[in-house]
Amino acid sequence: QRILIRFMLCIAFCSFAPVTFASDTQFIVVNLQASEINSETFQQIAVLDSRNGDVRVGVATIFSYFNGPHDIVRENIERFLQLSQKFKIPVVVQLDGEQWWGNRPDLWNWWDADKPGYDPENRMNVEWIGWSADYAMKIAWRNWGQQIRVLPPPNLMSPKYREACDIEMRRLVPVIMDWWNALVEEDKDLLIALKLGWESSIGVNAFYYPDGNRLRDLPVAQDPTYGLISSQLPGRGVVATGYAAINTLELASDGKIKEAHQVAVVQRHLEDLCRVASELGVPRERLFTHVGGWKDGELLYDAALNPYASPGWSFYKHARDPKKSRGMLRGRKASDAQTWGAVEWFPQGATTQADWQEAMANTFAVPGCRYLCIYNWNSIATDDNALGAIKFLCRE
Repeated sequence: QRILIRFMLCIAFCSFAPVTFASDTQFIVVNLQASEINSETFQQIAVLDSRNGDVRVGVATIFSYFNGPHDIVRENIERFLQLSQKFKIPVVVQLDGEQWWGNRPDLWNWWDADKPGYDPENRMNVEWIGWSADYAMKIAWRNWGQQIRVLPPPNLMSPKYREACDIEMRRLVPVIMDWWNALVEEDKDLLIALKLGWESSIGVNAFYYPDGNRLRDLPVAQDPTYGLISSQLPGRGVVATGYAAINTLELASDGKIKEAHQVAVVQRHLEDLCRVASELGVPRERLFTHVGGWKDGELLYDAALNPYASPGWSFYKHARDPKKSRGMLRGRKASDAQTWGAVEWFPQGATTQADWQEAMANTFAVPGCRYLCIYNWNSIATDDNALGAIKFLCRE
């Protein structure tokens, strides 16, 4: 088993094209919740890392810049980066403006005159289920282990929404770059990546049931629970969305919604974010997108590609052998980026340390893989099989 793992890692390392990193190190990253950004957690993770091997341990955290006051978000990022430097643990900083935006009712509240931010014109900033603002959403549903109600998703192409994203990017990216630029040369790899997007998609992580706006005013117990059928594109077994963004981007204004148009919106959204980050000095090999894929080979995988960043995808079904993902392989072939990331990763069905080691080695063996990010630390913190695999791969 050990000989096989070493052989596969050797193949991975020899496959790299030169990049402007201090080394060809690959990273096993664990994603932290906000409450885990503390010295105790960093100390627990630090003991997994030899610091001298070809594979290192890192940590990642998601900062949702529309879900809290700017000063608090900035302070949390600064504390995260300070802990990275203190414990010499490399980090991935993820900026999210899609999944959680509760602190910006001035963008989404178009229906409740008694609540902050109310403006009927905010219909233009949320998604629709038809070709006009008369079909604006008031609610959506998300299932990350259990179904919950969430706010309507943003119209990713709304000028007001795009401006708000631009403002936050230009506030927060310099915080990261100023920290990185001030590091001594031997510490430059403490920044693995800035990641933009969060399984960026339309109608998946904020989906809509039939007659959803009416359901919003009824008890949660009356919500449907049948959820998504991922293979049924473009509506995925519920009500198709994306009309607002597709209309804003002038891709279509009538007829049936198309998968290709949804993908074009997501690709444009990520490219816009990545262009801003690039303008602010983030090198391409340290800038990653994050796209999900739920139907094998679906067009959405292509939305991860743009000229400013390295592509990143989620892996669950194919985490134990990413080479089985047709969408990822197509994206790698089409991308001119030297690196890519398994930016959300968990090897479903792995029950032994050998399973975990093989899954990690298989992922790193795909040429150009810079890092894999295990979701989440709290899912493996007491799992001896997962921790043993990390220690094995990160040995000197």
